[in-house]
Amino acid sequence: MALSVSAAVLMLFVVWLLVRRSGLKLGHALVCALLGFYLASSSIAPSIQEVTANLAGMINSLRL
Repeated sequence: MALSVSAAVLMLFVVWLLVRRSGLKLGHALVCALLGFYLASSSIAPSIQEVTANLAGMINSLRL
């Protein structure tokens, strides 16, 4: 649960930056959010969650 909350906050921040700095229109951001909701209820959702968890694990194991 902590991973999904922090990932959601990170994605929200990225979208906010894109809206403010890169000219992303609010309508486009809303369409992307709706796509996320539809993907979450689709059959591909477990695969997306697994890839996200694996990427987070890889980032966590990096030594900087």
